[in-house]
Amino acid sequence: MASRTSRTVIVGAGAAGLATAEALRAGGFEDELVLLGDELHDPYDRPPLSKQLLSGSWTDDRAVLRTREQLRSAGVAYRPGVRATGLNTAEQALTLDDSASVEYDALVIATGMTPRRLPFGHDLRGVHLLRTMDDLVGLRSELRPDSRVAVVGGGFLGCEIAATCRLLGASVALVEPMELPLRNVIGDDLGALVADLHREHGVAWYLGRSVAGFLSVDGRVSGLRLTDGRELDADVVVVAIGAVPCVEWLDGSGVLLAESGGVRCDEHGRAQDGVWAVGDVAAWYSPRHARWIRVEHRFTANQHAQVVAADILARRPFITTAAAAAEPMVPYFWSDQYDFKLQVHGVPSGAFEVVEGSLDERRFVGLYVDDGRVSAVAGAGMAKALRRWRQAVVDLTPVTDLPGWRSAV
Repeated sequence: MASRTSRTVIVGAGAAGLATAEALRAGGFEDELVLLGDELHDPYDRPPLSKQLLSGSWTDDRAVLRTREQLRSAGVAYRPGVRATGLNTAEQALTLDDSASVEYDALVIATGMTPRRLPFGHDLRGVHLLRTMDDLVGLRSELRPDSRVAVVGGGFLGCEIAATCRLLGASVALVEPMELPLRNVIGDDLGALVADLHREHGVAWYLGRSVAGFLSVDGRVSGLRLTDGRELDADVVVVAIGAVPCVEWLDGSGVLLAESGGVRCDEHGRAQDGVWAVGDVAAWYSPRHARWIRVEHRFTANQHAQVVAADILARRPFITTAAAAAEPMVPYFWSDQYDFKLQVHGVPSGAFEVVEGSLDERRFVGLYVDDGRVSAVAGAGMAKALRRWRQAVVDLTPVTDLPGWRSAV
C-alpha cells in the first residue's frame, strides 16, 4: 500500500479538475498529483465555446487555462487523451481505456457532462453538438453569413449559440419544447425577456414544439420536421438539449449517485472515504436547502475545487492547520447573449419580483422568494446593486426583513 499513499488522482481535466489540482498545490500539497483528461487538448475553458470562440473574436488559444509546460512546472502529471472506464474503491484503483490501472490514495472525480443526443440524425453531416473544442472546430467550419441554422433547445447554451450565429449573419430558428425558454431555470418573467431579446435580433422561435425528425439530401441535413408537422429548412443544426453527468464508468464501484444523476457528496465534496467529486458531475449536499444540489455552471467548479482541496489537505497528517470555515456556498452563473448579460446568484425558486430597475429596460435586479425567504437574485446592467442584494441570498433573508418590501408573494 505504500506506493498508493503519496498519489492523488483527478479524473477530468476541465475547469473543476484543473482548479482542484492548483488549489492542492497552492495549499502545500507536495506529493504526486495526476490529472487525467479524456481530450487531447490542454485544459481549456468551456464558456467561450458558444460565444467568443464560435464567433471568431478570440483565437482558440485564449481559452486555454494552462499549458502542459505550466502543468509540468507545477508538478502536475497531466495525461491527455485518457478515459477512466472503471473504479475499484476497495483496491483504490482506476481502470483506463487502454486497460492500464492507476492506483490512488485520494481520488477526485471531475468528469463533467456529456451532451444529450436526439435518437436520430446525428449521423448526418451538418448536425452538431457543442461541448468540446473539437465540436467547436466542426461547427465553426460550417457557419457562413448565409447559413440557415436551426438550434434545437432553448436553454442557456442554445440561446448563446443562436445569438452568436445571428451576430455572424446566419438566419436562426430556435426550437424549444417549453412555451418559454429557460422557464424551468429562471422563471416566466425572465424567460419571456430572453424570448423577446432573440426575436428583436431576428431569431424565429418555435416554442412548445419538438423535433420529430430530420430532412436530408445525400447524407447531409437539409431541414427539420417538427411535432406539429411543420418543416424548417436548415443546412446547419446544433443540438443543445442538455447534458448528463459522466458517471457510467462508476457502475459497480459503490459510489452513490443522487437523483440528478451526479455523484452524491456531502457538503465538503466527499462521496466516500478517499473519494471526492467536483464540478458539473457532483451533487453536493446543501445544508441551506436540505437536499443534494448539482450546479452546471463555471463558477461552481472553482468553489468546489477550493473546498475539496482544503478537505484533502486537512486530512493529511503533515498539515498542521485546518481550512477556515467558508461562507455558505452560493451558486453563481451568467449568460452573455448579444449585448445582454444576465447574472444570477443562488438557486432560483419561488416567485420573482423586480426590486430595482425595470425588465422593460433590461436593466434590473430581481429577487426570487421561496417560502418567505430570498432564494436567489438575478440582474442585468446593475452590477453594483446585484452584488449588494447577493447578501440576502447568502443569509436566506426573510422578505419581511427587507426594507420597503412591497410584494404580496
